[in-house]
Amino acid sequence: MGMSVNTNISAMNAYRNLSSTNDSMSKSLERLSSGFRINRAADDAAGLAISEGLKSQIGGLTQAVRNTQDGTSVTQTAEGALNETTSILQRMRDLSVQAANDGGLNTDAKVSIQKEMGQLKSELTRIADTTTFNGTKLLDGSYNRAFQVGANAGETISVAIKTPTNQGLDAVGLGIAAVDVTAAGGTYAAATSGTAVGTVTASDASDSAAGTLVFHSAGTAGTDDFTADKAAFTGLTGSISFGGKTFDLSTVDYSGATDGDTALAALNLAARKSLGLQTDAFTAAAGALTFEVSSTEPAIAGVSTTGGNALGTATDQVAIASPKFTAQTGASAAINAIDAAIKTVSGVRADLGAIQNRFEHTINNLNVAIENTTASNSRIRDTDMASEMSKFTRAQVLTQAGTSMLAQANQSTQSILKLLG
Repeated sequence: MGMSVNTNISAMNAYRNLSSTNDSMSKSLERLSSGFRINRAADDAAGLAISEGLKSQIGGLTQAVRNTQDGTSVTQTAEGALNETTSILQRMRDLSVQAANDGGLNTDAKVSIQKEMGQLKSELTRIADTTTFNGTKLLDGSYNRAFQVGANAGETISVAIKTPTNQGLDAVGLGIAAVDVTAAGGTYAAATSGTAVGTVTASDASDSAAGTLVFHSAGTAGTDDFTADKAAFTGLTGSISFGGKTFDLSTVDYSGATDGDTALAALNLAARKSLGLQTDAFTAAAGALTFEVSSTEPAIAGVSTTGGNALGTATDQVAIASPKFTAQTGASAAINAIDAAIKTVSGVRADLGAIQNRFEHTINNLNVAIENTTASNSRIRDTDMASEMSKFTRAQVLTQAGTSMLAQANQSTQSILKLLG
């Protein structure tokens, strides 16, 4: 090979290798300083795509753990409140057993017992109305929520806190609002006021369950044949007074109703709760508190069926039957009603305990999933520090050697000056 001044191939070769070594050392420095093997898509395009997907799963699983912990907190809050509810019911039962001791108590003593019973019933309702989690009521019968317990859509666990009859855990929902240890039988006064309720085509008093408040539809015995749709109920106005309480028809929430039948059910539930009635206090044989529609029933003062919300013909009247206490009244009836309430609360608490245990297992499973997914992502994206340090040391040595060789190559052309001397 001839000697040339204009072109120094040796220097060019040394420079090319030095540049490549510098690039390698720069990448090693970046990986060692960041801890990531993949710092940009160019480092490993496929690996980056997989890693980002795993990061999404890790983030979702981590949040799911916190969500599930919220679920545990909700069940603990509700169950803690129901623990006190159970204590109140046990005290009410003790009082009822005391009141049943007719041989050792006079009327004044039973009245005193009933005063405490009244306060305890009020406290049951207060607990149900005020027990909340993050502003959401837990015990009023409306709580039915889903917790996102996975990283992907649809991975949820639902929690509903209500009685088997879909009511709240207050005195009314537990069926003890009307217990009275001083009662010795008698008849409630019929409703005396109200406004337009609507009309249907016939009366059917025989299909009501014991102790229920029923706005009847047209039909034969044992059937409900309302032909009206949901819209016919949403416009009902007016009020009905009973037992010192008033039921305002315009306050009924029909949001969950889908047709006339479900709207009728919502109307009955709202009326029963508003008037403080429940099944246990009455017997069907004596006549449940029943709003009936029939031209043969006597009209109630102030209650008419005129107006724009007719559910059938416009000639029928709305009437009410007068419910009576069952033969087993007073303290004995209170014991039975409270026993049923304790059983209901215990069932709800058992459900909450089971869900809480499920949440704990869910959290354990999520933590294992986070650990394994994180390990998978680490194998793809993180720097193997030992291996990368070896590469960096190699690049560092080659850089030093390349720099030295480039200097030697640049000096090699100096020998040509000897030819010119």
